[in-house]
Amino acid sequence: MKQYTEGETKAERKARKNTNKGCRPLGESITPVSVPAKLPINPSGATRYVVCLKYGNKYSADYVNKLYNMVKRNLTLDYEFVCFTEDATGIDPAIRIEPIPLISGVTGWWYKPMFFNPNLGLKGTVLFFDLDVIIFENVDYLFTFEPNKFCIIRDFNRQFIKNYNKFNSSIFRLDTSMHSEVYTNFMKDPNGPMRRYHGDQDWIRATIPDGGFEYWPIEWIQSYKWEMRGRPNYNKMPRGLRDFETNGDPVILDDTSVAVFHGDPNPHNCKDQWVIDNWS
Repeated sequence: MKQYTEGETKAERKARKNTNKGCRPLGESITPVSVPAKLPINPSGATRYVVCLKYGNKYSADYVNKLYNMVKRNLTLDYEFVCFTEDATGIDPAIRIEPIPLISGVTGWWYKPMFFNPNLGLKGTVLFFDLDVIIFENVDYLFTFEPNKFCIIRDFNRQFIKNYNKFNSSIFRLDTSMHSEVYTNFMKDPNGPMRRYHGDQDWIRATIPDGGFEYWPIEWIQSYKWEMRGRPNYNKMPRGLRDFETNGDPVILDDTSVAVFHGDPNPHNCKDQWVIDNWS
């Protein structure tokens, strides 16, 4: 495991990580990679998409823009970034916007079954990110791991329950039209699943049978508060505004590339220096 070092600048951390991993020496020129507005088709004939969902006012447009920036820094494969939203105000004009097909009574995370719609309007491989994540290392492998399979996070209760077999839908990947029953069965009666299940991830898990998915390796995607920060106490602010009682440094495994901020704190409320440095 590697420890964030107090007082170390971002440039010094990069230099140390390059030395430790045998990466390009500090100071060697780097050819910048630009992401074109309309990306080419992959040799396989499939297009890669990175998608996100912004509904309502829980997360600002700043969350979309920062996710876009983090993906640009940490994904070298060809892709197109797409935000599904009912309100594109303030979102970077470089981001492709697709409207949410508004469904009576459906809000927030319950729009995630939409990404299983075979008529979504995208054709290829779709990598979904929640807005409340920090991507800080290369994530090419989220596209190349177990091709042609639905991949998702093993829920973070894995820390407390061995072989915990539920989903966390903060990050998942599928080929378009895969497991379309998640969408079609939901649309038959949206209120039914919303009454019976706590959230979209429980509905997705109930719909996709064993053998129809793969979990991402645990080390790749970590819970910021539980796994990287060791479950610190909260301050006395109300839910939704809480931060940790004291600032601290995350413990980062060598293979971790994404930190997930489920529950509190949200990245914009967290005063840990590592979060301030990397959520941008």
